[in-house]
Amino acid sequence: MTYQTLTLDMDERGVATVTMNRPESHNALNRTLIAELHAVALKLSQDDSVRVVVLTGAGRSFCAGGDIGWFRETLSRDRAGRIAESSALAEMLHALDQLPKPLVGRINGAAYGGGAGMISVCDVAVAVQSARFGLTEVRLGLIPANISPYVVARIGAARARSVMLSGALFGAERACAIGLVDEVTEDAGALDQAVETCVTSHLEASLSAVAATKRLIAYVDSHDRDAVKDYTSEALADAWDSDDGREGIASFLEKRRPRWRSGA
Repeated sequence: MTYQTLTLDMDERGVATVTMNRPESHNALNRTLIAELHAVALKLSQDDSVRVVVLTGAGRSFCAGGDIGWFRETLSRDRAGRIAESSALAEMLHALDQLPKPLVGRINGAAYGGGAGMISVCDVAVAVQSARFGLTEVRLGLIPANISPYVVARIGAARARSVMLSGALFGAERACAIGLVDEVTEDAGALDQAVETCVTSHLEASLSAVAATKRLIAYVDSHDRDAVKDYTSEALADAWDSDDGREGIASFLEKRRPRWRSGA
């Protein structure tokens, strides 16, 4: 499959790198990029050879949020048309959030509005020190609607209020302090090294266990304790009986590497 607004590369380890590729527009989200991000998320979800996904941006920015041209075009539509455009963005974010592989954000530069939402669907995010951030929608008279479930889940409601209500920009250190990103590096070289360290760590994990654990976290976060008790009891029982569960326990007892690890 060929893409107009992103690139997809995969190495021999099964590490897929998705690069938003609209550098002249600071990788702002338009209809095509949204559709292609959705498509690539579904493709990578279904590809058993993919073990880790890295999401980044081309050029100086990670993602500058919604493209103003897309906004202008959307304004010309009726309410049903505007809802359709908004729903496409929501579905794309959902597909990335539900990716059954670790999703590592390589935050190479500015991330505003929807760019912060793209960070928030990542499982781990590493940012370069020079990156700037902002939930800037209110400064355009808009609201951070589609991204809000993911931003609030990542940084919490109180911190979401502190950045969403003013739309003010902030730096990488604050982004790390509030939990939007997990690590900050001095420069691009250190960023690549930190991302590679993160990727290598994730390659040690069973892919089926990672997918099950992502489902587990989502369930635990959205259900009461009684429901969670039953869910977790069944989930662990199923994990014990899974192929990777049996392999993992056997490899531990036999003091060898499990078959899913590189070089096993």
